[in-house]
Amino acid sequence: MGYEEIHHIENALRAQAVYQRDREYIVANGEVLIVDEHTGRTMPGRRFSEGLHQSIEAKEGVNIQRESKTLATITYQNFFKQYAKLSGMTGTATTEGEEFEKIYELSVLEVPTHRPTIRVDKSDKVYFNQSAKWRFVKDYITFAHDMGQPILIGTSSIDTSEYVSRILEKSNINHYVLNAKFHEQEAHIVAQSGKYGSVVVATNMA
Repeated sequence: MGYEEIHHIENALRAQAVYQRDREYIVANGEVLIVDEHTGRTMPGRRFSEGLHQSIEAKEGVNIQRESKTLATITYQNFFKQYAKLSGMTGTATTEGEEFEKIYELSVLEVPTHRPTIRVDKSDKVYFNQSAKWRFVKDYITFAHDMGQPILIGTSSIDTSEYVSRILEKSNINHYVLNAKFHEQEAHIVAQSGKYGSVVVATNMA
């Protein structure tokens, strides 16, 4: 058995044991779509390489497509640096100021808020296990929801967002779920967030 065969076997095992549906990818309309771990959004047209995508397609029982070939690649950093002028605006640039300076030679200017910030940043809470953590989350959401306070619950993956959704359903708390599966409803869900009593469970795409 040669190196290529061994590599395909390793990818088949990786697809079966490591890559999880609704975490690294979703299945929609008979197609395996990669979920960007940073944005929580699907990446149509993108495929895992070296047979991994085909292995996942076989695992999920969908049509197995041919292997795609990459003719050229470029990093986001090098792509952006091809522009003669580069600028942008975001609510999280300050924490990445060193990277902007080092890679793009761009300085970050913090724009003051129109009104004084009334947000209270609390310290992290650490729990001995997952069940204790989610029990606190449920109790806190119930308490805040009873007061009509709008709530946004951030999660790191689709399956976690759906797990939180099931917890809220058992508590009879009406809510919206915003993840890669419901991206068509994003505008509607975002419009509801912030309203009196609204509860939104979201992945990074929010």
